[in-house]
Amino acid sequence: MMFLRRAALAAALLGVTAVLPPAAAHADPSPACRDSPATAAAPVPDPEQSRLADPRTAAFPERAGLDSFVRRFPAALCATRDAAGAQRLLDTWGEALWQAAVNRAQGRRTGGDLPAGDDRPLYWARLAMTVRLARWQPEFPVDRAALKSRFEDASRGLTSNAFRPAPGVRRIFVSGFDPFGLDAELRRANPSGSAALRLNGRRITLADGTTAEIRAVVLPVRYADFDAGIVERAYGPRLAAGPGSADMITSISQGYPGIFTLEAWAGRARSADPYPDNADALSGGTYEHPVTAPGLGPGAEFLRTSLPTGAMTGVQAPYPVRLNTAVTEIPAGQQGPVDRADGPTPGSRAVAGGGGGYLSNEVAYRSNRLRLELRPDLPGGHLHTPVLTGLPADPGQLTGADFERNEDAITEEVLAVLRASNAGR
Repeated sequence: MMFLRRAALAAALLGVTAVLPPAAAHADPSPACRDSPATAAAPVPDPEQSRLADPRTAAFPERAGLDSFVRRFPAALCATRDAAGAQRLLDTWGEALWQAAVNRAQGRRTGGDLPAGDDRPLYWARLAMTVRLARWQPEFPVDRAALKSRFEDASRGLTSNAFRPAPGVRRIFVSGFDPFGLDAELRRANPSGSAALRLNGRRITLADGTTAEIRAVVLPVRYADFDAGIVERAYGPRLAAGPGSADMITSISQGYPGIFTLEAWAGRARSADPYPDNADALSGGTYEHPVTAPGLGPGAEFLRTSLPTGAMTGVQAPYPVRLNTAVTEIPAGQQGPVDRADGPTPGSRAVAGGGGGYLSNEVAYRSNRLRLELRPDLPGGHLHTPVLTGLPADPGQLTGADFERNEDAITEEVLAVLRASNAGR
């Protein structure tokens, strides 16, 4: 399992219409507004935005019917008159984009020839809209970074996405991730993001016959966003005491080839270098020299899952589901990393949890550290999906039968694993 963890990270990174907001209903897609990428004053795209230079990236929203958001967004920005209006606009458009992607994934919105559950159109549409936001030159002062953060949160399901009040209905909160490793393969998708879109807002029947509602978010693969507290912003409202709080939480990400794993342990450290995030940033930590992620509150070096792993590993088809108890640690009194198949030893320093030392491990640690602070009796943990394979050999083909079949199988099994959990009962 330890070998699989490192091999999977290397493989993944290296190679292996809802109605638009009312303000845009009749907006001119080419408004007379200061939005001129050709000028010398135009902002330089960041490394993630720079991938939009590949024309295939525009095809994802176009072939999913989400391109109207990208085209009409500049006109909506230019129609705002003050900073407060800009804040409202970013919230509205972000939430509309998120809901459009959810509706498409769940068959309530048609458009385009890409599969309904494909998470890539949302990712590329959002990224293109952040470029439009960066180019916008309003005639009043704005905090552009704060506006971008608002848009990111809204378009990822962090806002206006609360559980519906319903007596007797259990509540499950999950998170997925954006695609990553895009410099090696631009067409990559992330089945955890697809699962989040397909499951958000759905009510399901659990294995014990009771009903549960699922709410989901899709997180960025960027260290800076984690440093700025996006995990805590996502999970905090669902862990706060009250009628809208979750009964079970689990983060989800893409993991190993051919298997699901429930990670028994999440580690406090970052240690994934030299593998970058989507913004080409490094964590600053390696297996030999792990670092603690910024912004973490107090917590143990390793946190153990409290999910009902016995019930959840009862799902074995089409992919086996395993409990992964492996970690990497620096034992007390030693200097070098040691792999442990059966969990950490007392007094050791974390190097990597079952999910490695990348952001999939960190979302598990951050969410469960917060869970232990706010709701220590709540079940929580992390689920790794199999690596999504099956893209056609022709780089011009964005999808194919094998790819779509594999994505469907993985996301359906995520649902089966959640059903088997009985929401932690």
